[in-house]
Amino acid sequence: MSEERVQKIVARSGRCSRREAERLIREGRVTVNGHVIKLGTTVDPQRDHIKVDGKALKAPEVLRYILLYKPRQVMTTCDDPEERRTVIDLIRPTVRERVYPVGRLDYQSEGLLLLTNDGDLAAQVGHPRYGVIREYMVKVRGDLDQREAALLRRGAFVDGRKVVPKSANRERGTRGGNSWWRVEVTEGRTHEVRELFFRAGHQVQRLRRTAIGPLRDDRMGPAHFRELTQTEIKVLRRAVRSSKQVTQKSGSERPSAPKRKKSLKRQ
Repeated sequence: MSEERVQKIVARSGRCSRREAERLIREGRVTVNGHVIKLGTTVDPQRDHIKVDGKALKAPEVLRYILLYKPRQVMTTCDDPEERRTVIDLIRPTVRERVYPVGRLDYQSEGLLLLTNDGDLAAQVGHPRYGVIREYMVKVRGDLDQREAALLRRGAFVDGRKVVPKSANRERGTRGGNSWWRVEVTEGRTHEVRELFFRAGHQVQRLRRTAIGPLRDDRMGPAHFRELTQTEIKVLRRAVRSSKQVTQKSGSERPSAPKRKKSLKRQ
């Protein structure tokens, strides 16, 4: 069997995510044949003996790809110290492998979420540099005038980086003077959509993720989940590759953020 990077093998075993595996290696907690290894080391998992914290690594699990509709007031984590319900609670015991969420949907947001134990794909879909498009339907209090809509489309600094929506268009009105917007972003940063509307002067009342790259399923409702089809997995991989190529061609680093005078009031 050909050699692979240790962090990839650790992630595929279900022990943790790819990013977490890299952290464990940096901390000197991973050994191969009794020797502490460095990040980037390649090994043959059928020949070499890999241990994490002194314990032998389990055989790689069957790869699972779960599409879940996360309801509101559910944590996008594997466990929660406050014992609130998590996305993992929603898929147990049907999914027995140790999968983990790719990216985040905050506690009050809902919509599509990918869970997997494929560390490579998770890292690619979740990392901002790959530019995978995420689509949201957003209900805001009031309606944006031309100046506010221009501010929304111009973007804002979130967590020290400039976030500019790929698109932001008004969809339909609702009773009570509220409005719905369809927004596409590629950064995947926590609270980024809420922050964009906050900077434009409007509070988000409801936020629903409707697509992750090419993944979409309008028939799914809160707490429903299913396996991705082989076709969906292949299309998602192609989308990641094409997004990376576009990102590499598009240019330079974005500027650092200026000091913020006020922050989003979290819901």
